[in-house]
Amino acid sequence: MSILALESPFDVILPDWLNKCLLEPLTNGNTPGEQKTPSDNSLICRAFQFAYDLHEGQYRKSGEPYIAHPVAVAEILRELGGSPAMIAAGLLHDVVEDTEVTVEDIEAKFGAEVRQLVEGVTKLSKINFNSKTEGQAENFRRMFLAMAKDIRVIVVKLADRLHNMRTLQYMSESSRQRSAQETKDIFAPLANRLGIWQIKWELEDLAFKYLEPEAFREIQQCVSEKRAARQEKLLKTTEILHQRLQQAGIKCLEISGRPKHLYSIYQKMQRQQKEFHEIYDLAALRIIVEANEECYRALAIVHDAFKPIPGRFKDYIGLPKPNRYQSLHTGVIGLTGRPLEVQIRTLEMHHVAEYGIAAHWKYKETGNSNMNVTNNDEKFTWLRQLLEWQSDLNDAQEYLDSVKDNLFADDIYVFTPKGDLVPLSPGATSIDFAYRIHTEVGNHCARARVNGRIVPLSTRLSNGDIVEIITQKNSHPSLDWLHFVSTSAAKYRIKQWYKRSRRDQNINHGRDLLEKELGKTGFENLLKSDAMHKVAEKCNYHSVEDLLAALGYGEITLNLVLNRWRDIIKAQQPVADVIPFIAKDSAAKTSREGLICTSRSDSPIIGVEGLVYHIAGCCTPIPGEQIIGVVTRGRGISIHSQGCHNVDNVECERLIPVRWNTSIETNGCPHTYPVDVQIEAMDRVGVLKDVLSRVSDQGINVRNADVKTSSGQPALIKLGIDIRDCSQLDRLFVQLRKMSDLLNIRRVGRCEEMAR
Repeated sequence: MSILALESPFDVILPDWLNKCLLEPLTNGNTPGEQKTPSDNSLICRAFQFAYDLHEGQYRKSGEPYIAHPVAVAEILRELGGSPAMIAAGLLHDVVEDTEVTVEDIEAKFGAEVRQLVEGVTKLSKINFNSKTEGQAENFRRMFLAMAKDIRVIVVKLADRLHNMRTLQYMSESSRQRSAQETKDIFAPLANRLGIWQIKWELEDLAFKYLEPEAFREIQQCVSEKRAARQEKLLKTTEILHQRLQQAGIKCLEISGRPKHLYSIYQKMQRQQKEFHEIYDLAALRIIVEANEECYRALAIVHDAFKPIPGRFKDYIGLPKPNRYQSLHTGVIGLTGRPLEVQIRTLEMHHVAEYGIAAHWKYKETGNSNMNVTNNDEKFTWLRQLLEWQSDLNDAQEYLDSVKDNLFADDIYVFTPKGDLVPLSPGATSIDFAYRIHTEVGNHCARARVNGRIVPLSTRLSNGDIVEIITQKNSHPSLDWLHFVSTSAAKYRIKQWYKRSRRDQNINHGRDLLEKELGKTGFENLLKSDAMHKVAEKCNYHSVEDLLAALGYGEITLNLVLNRWRDIIKAQQPVADVIPFIAKDSAAKTSREGLICTSRSDSPIIGVEGLVYHIAGCCTPIPGEQIIGVVTRGRGISIHSQGCHNVDNVECERLIPVRWNTSIETNGCPHTYPVDVQIEAMDRVGVLKDVLSRVSDQGINVRNADVKTSSGQPALIKLGIDIRDCSQLDRLFVQLRKMSDLLNIRRVGRCEEMAR
């Protein structure tokens, strides 16, 4: 249906540009400076109509029609200079998730470019960052893959998140807290890394509002109370600087005051441990000139007009931030005698500062570039590195650390002896610097000279350091370097070197680590077991040898291997065995009687096939009693009776569900288990002989016997016997109790003594 043929008005207020687009779909009804074709307007109109029809009858928590949200997202994207395809994707970004429409339908109606954007945002919408380490790492991998295909995907997602944060008050308290935390931890840093300052500061303030409501209201009130006086002083300062710049022949395009956003004020209060009234530079004065060299001339005028504050000057023109931000920052003493921050930049720098990568569309091109990160654009180096390491960093925590290094940390800047600038993450060492220069420089690094002095390789570098690496042909990386290098690139290259050059040594080291944890007995059989091969597969290695090598050079942690091993063992159990198998109180106890083993095994205990195990001496369980496996250090799996007090405080992840395989026999002889029995009887000649005779009649082997007598006291007989199961032990106790001079009999070596 044609847009112009709509019979009823829209039930939501549309922005002027969209209204104009809908009323004049075949004319160039755009704001000055934009170069859009009639087909561009048509694409946006068709996307709006499609989304409007699909979302009809859907409402947001606020009660307004759902279409208001995609329209708001499209509005944000338009302000960022997004292309018609981006704006259309903003209008359509929820239809695949919330309706029956498929991405194939989107492509058929709006083309492959819009389909790619909508599909990427839909996948990101299903990511839950509030998760455990491994889940969160997987979410990051998916997000960066989507960004790599088309960086505009994350910009659409940021616009979506921004409008959701603007309307967060209508959500439940738990949803507000979760969304605000995700925004603070993930999306605001992403906006910062992409240089989109407008979105970054608003996301931070909105997250701050819900995470720290009292602090937010207090700072907001204090800022509001002082706004009038602050603006008056800024106006006078602006007049002085404008006049001085004109006298110097510098064309000033704009001088304006910019209040600092609330979260940055809060951060400064926390960082400097100060109250609000102790924070003076609540606003920054921005000077925009035409050319780079005029920035430095304007800086001289500012320092001549007002007294500069030592240590407050930063040159982000000569040393741009990783997100390509450029500006001169200086601090001066203003008219009130208090500090004032002044920023000086060109108009182009200002556009980059406000819109980040979006300035690529808004002010330089028509907006049709998808900015795939496979190109050599320096601003995407951090993202390309993360993509390169994704398949090699198997450890989830290590991958998350690499994300934080490349996404959330501000860089420091050091120099080569030739004066080349090298950005590094905070805390970087000479080894990090060496690997940043070249992999072979890092691999053969022997010593480092910083600012002309030989320093330890572990020395942390600072802004402005001049670093020289001294290499030697026979030098090679040390695993000790992993303890102090800070960049993921250096860690990755060190491990890669060990992976290639010392495979046999790494396999032996990994074997030693695993053997120390699981014990020597039966260790070789364990390595050959199906369970260990499955562990290797779960850890993304082709063989157990590859797994041991990775463990040896530190690519994967011992804890991760053990966790995968426990998961494999638990997965071998029938579904019924995964029920809670240890109960702290009798009301929660779960019976396993009647469970049938569906598979026959050579192991007397189901659940430890091919693994090292032993019967715990504290409770010496025998078939017929409920048992549980505990992973130990150095002795494999320890088999305990359920209810054994030594199991009460064991971590859940170390527990393995096991049970007896009572049907197994070896060479026609059933398995037996050691049991200690204590007997009290009248002290007479031949009492031990009579006891042993009855034990022999039951076909029970006696391993040892001990008798103690005291004048006037009963004889104390201790027997070590081999028992098949509880039934055989019960029958023995029945026969022994038939002796007229037997006073008491009980099983010993149990956590709870059991009278029989």
